[in-house]
Amino acid sequence: MTATAEHLPTARAHSAGLHATARLTAVHNGRTTTLPLLHSDGPFHLRRLRPRGDRARVCVLGAMSAPLGGDRLALDITAGARTRLEVTTAAATIALRGSTTDPATYDVRLTAGEDASLHWLPRPLISTRGSTLHQTYRVELTATSHLLLREEQLLGRTAEPPGHLSTRLTVRRDGRPVLDQHTVYGAPAPAWDGPAVLGGHRATGQLLLVAPEPVPLPAPVLLGDPERGHCVLAPLADGAALLATAVAPTPARLRVLLDTALAHVRDAASSL
Repeated sequence: MTATAEHLPTARAHSAGLHATARLTAVHNGRTTTLPLLHSDGPFHLRRLRPRGDRARVCVLGAMSAPLGGDRLALDITAGARTRLEVTTAAATIALRGSTTDPATYDVRLTAGEDASLHWLPRPLISTRGSTLHQTYRVELTATSHLLLREEQLLGRTAEPPGHLSTRLTVRRDGRPVLDQHTVYGAPAPAWDGPAVLGGHRATGQLLLVAPEPVPLPAPVLLGDPERGHCVLAPLADGAALLATAVAPTPARLRVLLDTALAHVRDAASSL
């Protein structure tokens, strides 16, 4: 059964925006992955999708425009021991200015237990003119967890400069850091669209694989070209994680680069 929200916190509006936290928990019942907790809140509506093999699937639907200036939003996802879980979103997340110039925050917390496999595959995040958003990913894994994470950002809509977007991705396994990455785009950040960062492109993203065992990759893989965008797939320090980082002129081209990187990842890690 899915838990009701009767005794859980509900979204609350205040002078600076909306506070909301949606929660999803997957557990293994001895036969398959089940979803005992789907708690929708604020702009987040959680909907079950048809399972794919032994993998439970959930889609996050947007029930209202968010994040707006001043909003404090969080999504808490836990994949318990031995579960197989995939979470996606139905549409792009659009960061808007709203009625205040206060920054918005969007925190995604991902936890995977022993022998669990968690895929986080959302649609892009779009930073629009005048918006300010601080996004964080906090990922906690065990030594036997498996993670596939994709994130994509589009900096401004068509013919529009972006707002100010800062993102931080922190991944820990058994309490030890795997990756801690902080990026900032849009004014007043210096040189964010220069040759050392985006090279004039407006779409950026990455794909991260963390596996229980070292993933063989003989050498970093470079995909793409200067005009149509680049992607670099490389192992991280401990050898059990691969990170693909891409920049491209359009979201469609970015997705092609990340999908190509994922094909290399699948070749290198048959556990996917």
